Amino acid sequence: MGRHTWGQTVSALVLAVTVAAASGCSSSDDTGDTKPTGTAAAKAKTVGMPEAAETFQAAVTKFDTDGGCLDEEPGTCWDQMQALMKPARDLRAAMNAEKSVGADYWTEAYTLIDTMEEGIAVGEDKGAAGGSADLTNRDDVLGSAHDLSDWLDEHPIS
Repeated sequence: MGRHTWGQTVSALVLAVTVAAASGCSSSDDTGDTKPTGTAAAKAKTVGMPEAAETFQAAVTKFDTDGGCLDEEPGTCWDQMQALMKPARDLRAAMNAEKSVGADYWTEAYTLIDTMEEGIAVGEDKGAAGGSADLTNRDDVLGSAHDLSDWLDEHPIS
């Protein structure tokens, strides 16, 4: 009998949490804590193209000056990979917002950021593969980040 009651209680709690999560409820007091939504939120977070490019290139430079990723063991480069991905995502948002050029202008840059995203999507640093690109995701993230930095040097937007 005790197991049956315990099971019902747990089921009720799981259901309550699921309903609250699905409906967007939170346990905190939301009064006076309004945040912009939709387009207003996207505009509030998007930095200008020159600033986004500068921030991304500074992250690549920091990666290089900090010594890069010399350890070949898996998992030893994940933090550095993540540190390059954040400004790359901000850069993509700035590219999307930039109206001085058309979408075709950004094709190569978008491809490089997409390649970085594919490398990050693995969810971990696979380590150096000793020449086999199929066994590592570092080239996708780190190599593409350097290629994107070079591309930005060749295609400045001010």
